[in-house]
Amino acid sequence: MTENTVITPIEKFIKQLPESYGLTEREIIQNAYRVAEKAHREQKRISGEPYINHCLAVASILVELRVPPEVVAAGLLHDTIEDTSITLDDIQRDFGETIAALVDGVTKLTKLPNVSRGDQFAEKNNKNKNEPEEAISSTLSGRKGDIVSETLRKTFLAMGDDVRVVLIKLADRLHNMRTLGYMSEDKRKRIAQETLDIFAPLANRLGIWQLKWELEDLGFRYVNPEKYKEIAGQLSERRPDREGNMNAIKDNILRLLDEHNIKVEITGRPKHIYSIYKKMLNKGKPFDMVMDVRAVRLIVPDLPSCYSTLGVIHTTWRPIPGEFDDYIAAPKDNFYQSLHTAIIYDDKRPLEVQIRTHEMHLNAEYGIAAHWRYKEGSKHSDKNYELRINSLRSMMEWQTDVHDATEFVESMRSDVFQDRVYIFTPRGDIIDLPAGSTPIDFAYHVHTDIGHCCRGARINGKLVPLYQELKTGDQVEILTAKRGGPSRDWLNPNLGLVKTQRARAKIKVWFKKQEDEQNLAQGRETLARELQRLGLKDINFEKMARELNYKTPDEMFIELGNGDLPVSKIIKQFAQHEEVQDIFEVNPTTAPSTSTNAIEVVGLKGMLTTMGRCCNPMPGEPIIGFVTRGRGATIHRQDCPNILQTKDRERLLQVSWGHIERTYPVPIKIKAYDRQGLVNDISNLLSDENINIADVAVNVNRSIADLRLVIEVKDLTQLSRILTRMESLPNVMEAHRSNPG
Repeated sequence: MTENTVITPIEKFIKQLPESYGLTEREIIQNAYRVAEKAHREQKRISGEPYINHCLAVASILVELRVPPEVVAAGLLHDTIEDTSITLDDIQRDFGETIAALVDGVTKLTKLPNVSRGDQFAEKNNKNKNEPEEAISSTLSGRKGDIVSETLRKTFLAMGDDVRVVLIKLADRLHNMRTLGYMSEDKRKRIAQETLDIFAPLANRLGIWQLKWELEDLGFRYVNPEKYKEIAGQLSERRPDREGNMNAIKDNILRLLDEHNIKVEITGRPKHIYSIYKKMLNKGKPFDMVMDVRAVRLIVPDLPSCYSTLGVIHTTWRPIPGEFDDYIAAPKDNFYQSLHTAIIYDDKRPLEVQIRTHEMHLNAEYGIAAHWRYKEGSKHSDKNYELRINSLRSMMEWQTDVHDATEFVESMRSDVFQDRVYIFTPRGDIIDLPAGSTPIDFAYHVHTDIGHCCRGARINGKLVPLYQELKTGDQVEILTAKRGGPSRDWLNPNLGLVKTQRARAKIKVWFKKQEDEQNLAQGRETLARELQRLGLKDINFEKMARELNYKTPDEMFIELGNGDLPVSKIIKQFAQHEEVQDIFEVNPTTAPSTSTNAIEVVGLKGMLTTMGRCCNPMPGEPIIGFVTRGRGATIHRQDCPNILQTKDRERLLQVSWGHIERTYPVPIKIKAYDRQGLVNDISNLLSDENINIADVAVNVNRSIADLRLVIEVKDLTQLSRILTRMESLPNVMEAHRSNPG
């Protein structure tokens, strides 16, 4: 290669690939680059650079994490489906199912409706050629805020499905943060705040320190630029003195441990601006007094060496009370392990010390991604990987009970991303919970049924109120009842009995289930009573539910029981579409003839039709015509006995209900305590509804009035309304459609 040879971006990138990648895997990655480069060729970032540079940068970040080659290839292709003409089928055909599934997973995480496209992606069309790629801030309100919450909800849930998809998303976010300076100030602040609120804690939850600290510092840089510059300036001013001082400290510790035959690697801990700022806030101290501005990390060969090293450090220098944490015995929720302590060094100033093994260090730096580093090493197995995946799935499992996206994201912020406390069960198991958790939160974390039956708690052997906040190291025993459930008071935020969204969600599910069971029974009873009153039976509830846009009849009954679905709506739908198996047999003095448009006779327009007196069909019921001699066609119910028994099948006509309103005689029965004016009230009610009374008979026996009427109604909906109004009259016990008798 000559001095004038120009190395192309893909050549430079290929040189970064781990040696463990085989020839076939490298060819797949190069092919992914070629496809992505061609697809994005006409697209530019807001900085003016080719869009493919972003894809390369995302893939480079993934290479640094030592992820498998298929993840690197998916990183190169991650925007192709969303923003180019490339389809998922194209990816699957050229790269196989695994890479296609990863690209599809990233696409689903970032795909938003058009309302927010301008805020999330670089527009690649001629109109908005330079619109930047960015994710929407979760602080947006209204519809955009809901969309953001739903997108973040998908991201969280994806962790329990395929964590590789989330790693690509984090790499994508990190490069967007590195190039955030090209955007307007308001967009920079929105995106940076979302990064601090969501994506940096997400990286921390996955244990990937390399991504976490950079996302935090970049987010802080744009959220609070003045404070960022102030702290960065102070660090820069003191760097020469600090580095000289730290080299002397490292040499001193190295000699000391060598004297005790402890092999150790010593590094200074990088000083990250956002972590210094948080310490200043939490401790209420200025920059000069934040103790861990000076810190060292000691990496030793094995677990016993961790505690041996700690003993040497503590016997040589005075430890600072309250600053020791054993994250080896009690790992953090992201599986981080290390010993933390702080001492007063020779110069009378604080020095923070971290002690860990090489394996712990790898886990701390790369988190869940360390799994693939183990795999490329040789036969060393990562026993923590399955534990991490199971932990993520367990963390997400209860979130499926939270269906509101905004509530879901808030629960993640409060339960997953905030500070933690570590609690012991009576058997010595460690449970990690959000800081501020109560015994009830602990109970629900252990098991849902224990939470439901919780009636009291002992902390370290002493009975305590259920609102008491738990502290790291507490041993908690839950006192339970054999039966029962949670109290609604637990959901009252003013009482402070429940702090975690996990427990709240499970409590709400319990009450909803109880209410659903009651509403289901109530709804069934209400509809059964109405159908019986209308004289209807053998109803196809599955079909009725579908027509009303319910997945199951039970959903329809629950809505009916809680009052969200009026029974009149069901009857109205039923009258229009439902097939009814019912027999009316009334014998009015005359059978009314219909308008020629009231019944539609297939193929014979304008034929005279007459309602059959044997079955008296009503609109909504399946009907059939029977050709008579000289009187047109008589209309019967399809299940009319006369029709079923006829031998003249050739005289049957296919007919359907027309659209001209008419009335139909229906027999009804009213039972009431006899009183003066009863018949007059019924007559006035029917008059208000413009209902004609075709026949009436009244019988009174021992002060109980039995009224039988034949009224002419337009349809089942009107009949239902009439019967309901009749039952509301004083002294009326029941009103229902009756069979002839």
